[in-house]
Amino acid sequence: MSKQSNAQKSAEKKAGRNKETSPPPPPVPGSVSVFGAFLSNTYREARVMRKHVLKLLNHQRDILPAADVAAIEGALKELEQRLATRCDEPAVESAMEKLGDVAGDRIRPYPNAAYRENVEVFLVALAVAMGIRTFFLQPFKIPTGSMQPTLYGVMSVPDYSSGRPMDFSPSELEPPKGWGRVKEWFAGVSYLDIKAKVDGDLEEVSKPFKILIFSIYQYVTIGGVKHWILFPPDYGGSTLEGRAGLSYGPNGPLRPIHYNKGDQVVKMRCVNGDHLFVDRLTYNFRPPKRGEIVVFETKGIPTDNREAWHIPPDQFYIKRLVGLGGERIQIGADRHLVINGKRLDASTPHFEKVYGFNPNEPPRESHYSGHVDDNMSPYFQGKPDGVEIPPGDFMVMGDNTMNSLDSRYWGYFPSTAVIGKSFFVYWPFSDRFGWGYHR
Repeated sequence: MSKQSNAQKSAEKKAGRNKETSPPPPPVPGSVSVFGAFLSNTYREARVMRKHVLKLLNHQRDILPAADVAAIEGALKELEQRLATRCDEPAVESAMEKLGDVAGDRIRPYPNAAYRENVEVFLVALAVAMGIRTFFLQPFKIPTGSMQPTLYGVMSVPDYSSGRPMDFSPSELEPPKGWGRVKEWFAGVSYLDIKAKVDGDLEEVSKPFKILIFSIYQYVTIGGVKHWILFPPDYGGSTLEGRAGLSYGPNGPLRPIHYNKGDQVVKMRCVNGDHLFVDRLTYNFRPPKRGEIVVFETKGIPTDNREAWHIPPDQFYIKRLVGLGGERIQIGADRHLVINGKRLDASTPHFEKVYGFNPNEPPRESHYSGHVDDNMSPYFQGKPDGVEIPPGDFMVMGDNTMNSLDSRYWGYFPSTAVIGKSFFVYWPFSDRFGWGYHR
């Protein structure tokens, strides 16, 4: 027994020496390098095919027989092994063909597969867009002129809704021809020229049909005939009848005007308000700073103050942030704000242009004129020492101090109503496009 044991040990030692001295196994015939597998079209197609079949299998796993699931998983595993061991392309193609045959016989076809795929792509794109809009950038358009000349709202010639004299030349209502018209389109300029098609009374001016922020169509009904307006201009805070003088007064009741066929109904020139992206990300990491142009929800304005000035609760306003919570704010006779006894001037960040006006000139519409008090600040009336902003609240004012419904009228609102700050003007292509405006 001792001799047998010694012989067994000798054999094991010999086998061990042979194992240690034997050469490594030869490489797999026809294998490709890592770099080659990465660049190979066959390998790329195999990975896409594997991913697609696995997706279909996971969708139908609960309705397929167990034998079919096992067969598909086996073919998937074989293809995975060929890819992992970097077999030559013919071996990978063979595994792909086998997987295609197995999956083709067992995966149940979807009805209207092309439509389903397109809908799936659309829903994914929509989810991504909504995520960007909610957390990063939200499109916003300037409807009024309260921030001019920093950001422009909708303008039109003529504009009966403004209640101001309308001095203009008839040539302003004639669109240019050729390249000039193309340039105006990029500048956001559009024209309306509607003539009556029949004899009859003005019966209706419809509201524009919109998808998201884009106007698709609108119509004017005269004598029972609809006069269609495709892609009508944005009229800002007013209506077509208000801007075109089709009512008794600003936003008043419709006037029963009678037209004869060929009569001019509407002829006007409109300039789009600035469309910009609102940065919804920055204020998640820091609070707003004085002088920044912020967008906020009007529902944050105290109800009594909001209703007193007929401000809807479901709108967004854009103004310049001037007062922070816990501060005392006054409007000086020189059109400069005073915060806690300190006067703001052109050296204050973000107020360089607001206070860059000539003090010897009176304040003007749509020009930088500081912040006017007089009879335009009812919230500050009878408060010579100014007003104190509650902690956590803000006050804002428009740059167009002669035409801005802002904190001079309705006071303060909670900082939580701010959704973001102005970021990038993407339309129209004016000198304010991009970051070209003073923020």
